[in-house]
This record gives sequence, structure tokens and C-alpha cells, in this order.
Amino acid sequence: MAKEIPVALLASLKDVEGFDEIPFVQTHQSGQQVVSIRINPAKFDIGQVSFNVEAKVPWSSNGYYLTERPSFTTDPLFHAGAYYVQEASSMFLEEAIRQSCDLKQTLRVLDLCAAPGGKSTLVQSLISDESLLVSNEVIKPRANILSENMTKWGAANVVVTNNDPIHFQRLPDFFDLIVVDAPCSGSGLFRKDPDAIDEWSTSNVELCSQRQQRILADIMVSLKPGGVLIYSTCSYSKAEDEEIEDWLIEHQSVSNIRLLFNQEWGIVETISSKYKSYGYRFYPDKVKGEGFFIAVFKKQEGFTVSKEIKAKTKPTLLGKAQQELIYTYIQQPDKYRFVFWQDEVLAFPASMYEAILLLQSVLYLKKAGVKIGSIIRNELIPDHEWAISSIAATLLQKVEVEKETALQYLRRKDIEINSDMKGWAIITYLGISLGLVKILPGRINNYYPKEWRILNK
Repeated sequence: MAKEIPVALLASLKDVEGFDEIPFVQTHQSGQQVVSIRINPAKFDIGQVSFNVEAKVPWSSNGYYLTERPSFTTDPLFHAGAYYVQEASSMFLEEAIRQSCDLKQTLRVLDLCAAPGGKSTLVQSLISDESLLVSNEVIKPRANILSENMTKWGAANVVVTNNDPIHFQRLPDFFDLIVVDAPCSGSGLFRKDPDAIDEWSTSNVELCSQRQQRILADIMVSLKPGGVLIYSTCSYSKAEDEEIEDWLIEHQSVSNIRLLFNQEWGIVETISSKYKSYGYRFYPDKVKGEGFFIAVFKKQEGFTVSKEIKAKTKPTLLGKAQQELIYTYIQQPDKYRFVFWQDEVLAFPASMYEAILLLQSVLYLKKAGVKIGSIIRNELIPDHEWAISSIAATLLQKVEVEKETALQYLRRKDIEINSDMKGWAIITYLGISLGLVKILPGRINNYYPKEWRILNK
């Protein structure tokens, strides 16, 4: 039996634009589940999936609805970063970015509350290879999950940080775009996660609203004048949505950006009560997706902090022979800078090198660029990150395997390969890299990361 939506929530929504109580309640009680994925265009084509695609998500370049929820855990492509399982409504972030930012420019982007990585992977697929994405998560275990998902996505222009929002004040006027998918009371997820109903209360809504204001106040220093702030929640409550819009305009020197969208999509445009700021609500009885809210702002010109900061330390650069060795492992190596970082060789886009050094000086970095491997006696010991990245050159031999062998590999079990190959090799499934093995006489060493292994049988 479906859980009942809190009466206090329904009462609070009666005067909210687009809210229709009867169909809203019926949709939540229906038990219907919407399943959607967003493919990784750097690795994958939708025609390669083994499950049934129902339709395209209309506001997403790479989003698709599925007819049912398959077992993603037993799909090797899921673990390879070929696609991301993401709620369809939140994919509207793409429209918000396209309409407010010039994606042809080299951008510095911060996804502030990024775990587990849905919005970060979306942003990374939109920005140029020369741009920089900083994906931050304040909670350490969630930062580990974020780092794993961004590594699987395979891009070199990503840094994962584990910092409180206030720490970004060390980077004044640094970012062109900041995405704040703020922690919220979660009412927009009631259909997807009925247990969230038990956690909801009006007092929690108020606490979340206060926390959202603190987060936004902390982060605004690091947004450039003329930069874009995108704010979103999975809450229906005005205190976390339209009232936050008004608070931003009143206290943070921003102006609202109105978005265009197809009326047939079922999205509801709302206007805040005090400053007439436009926001966009997604109701599950009107769109094929869960509850979601998003609004876009531009920081006013002229509010420059004018405090120049520089990187405090420089990492060790590679010698000529080492660099020549690394070059053979990378597609278009001239586009990247290579450094030693804790005895590992990392690759960054050359355009973002100085910015990444600055980040390392003032923040705690969980991951930066792509880890290529370690050099021992003039030989590269390749790293898993390199093997599954989108910048890896076709250097090592590849071994294509069937699904069951792929799953055994992902469980970090022993696998058998009928091959005369020897040495390092990359295991592939449907042509997509899963990771490294080393083929030795009589055995195959499995180098899939222990902490990522599939635990079910």
C-alpha cells in the first residue's frame, strides 16, 4: 500500500503555480516508476544497449526513457561508464546551461553538491575538452562515490574535491558557472523513494531553507561577475524554491534569467512573489519524471573581489624521456600537461594546468585529471584510470570478452582467456574498455579496483 503524502505538504502547495492536488496524489499512489539513462557520448551509442528504449527525454541530447528497469548491476556497460542512470527531470540542467552559457568558450565550472555524479557527468559532456569541471562533495564517503563515477566517465578535464562550500571563498571570481543542486527536504522524490515521506516535516523544510541560504552565501564569492548560478532542488516547497530565488536577488547581487521551453513538455513556469523571478517546476503528474525545481541567475557586473591568488607549490614535471614514454599512451598528447603527483603521472588539459595547480593549493583534491600510471625503471605501469579514460591511445592489446567473463572480471575473480597474448592487456565488452589485466604463463592477473568490484553473484 502506497504511503500517504503529508497533509502539511499538500496544504502548503495549494497556491503554488501548477499544483493540482488530485492528479498529483494519484500519480504518487500509482506505484508507477520512470526509468531513464543518459549515455556518455565520448564512449557509447544508444544502439549498443541490450535493454528496451522507449523514447528520448525531450530536453536532453543524450537522455532516454526505458520501458522497464533492468539490472544495471549486471550490465558491464554500466560499470564502464558508458551511460549514467539519471532521473529525467534533472536532465533539464542541460537546457539551463545551453541557454545561459556560451559553451564554445573555455569555462571553469563548479558542481558544488555533486555526489553521486549525475549532474557532473551531464555538465562534462556539454563543456569543451579545454574547459574545467570541479565536482565537489562535502561528505567524505559520498566524495568517494563521486570520484569513482567521474573516473568511469573517463574525462581528463575533471577535478573532484571534498570541501565545505565556504572553502571556495579561497577562489574569488574563479568560476564562470556554478551549479548548486542543494540538499533539500526531498519531497520531489516521494514517488521514487516512498521512505523519504517518513523523513519529511515542515521543520525540516525550514532547516533546509536556512542551509540552502548558507551554502549560496558561502559560494557566491567564487563566481565571476557576469557568471551564471544555476540553483535546483528536488523539493516542492516554496521555502526551498521561489523564496530562495527572492533571497538570492535581495542579498547576492544577482539577476534572474528566464528560460525558453516547449510547452508540450509539461514544465510549469513560476514567478516568485517579491522579485518576480522565474523558476521551473516539474510535477510527476505533468512530466515524465520526478519532482524538480530549477532557476538560473547571473551575477551582476562590477562586484569583483580583486584579490589575486597564485598556486603555492609546483608539482614535479616529467623529464624528456619520461614524457616521450607517456606520449605513446595518449591520444593527441600535445593537448595535455603531465606531472608527477604522489609518484603517479597525471594528465590535465594544458589550458587548465595553472587553474588545477591553484585548486591543489587551496582545496582538498580527491581526484585530478586522469591517472596514467607510475614509471618504474623507464617502464610505465599503467593505471586503471588510464585504461578506461577517453584519452587513452590504442597501445595495449585488447581482449574482447562475453558478458559472463566481463562480470567475472568486474567481480575481480579469476578469468580465462583463450589467447596467445602476453603482458598487459585491456579487457573490453562490446568494444568498451573495462580495465586492465596482465597475462602471464599459466594465469591472468585481474587489476580491476578492489573497492569497485561487484559484490553480488
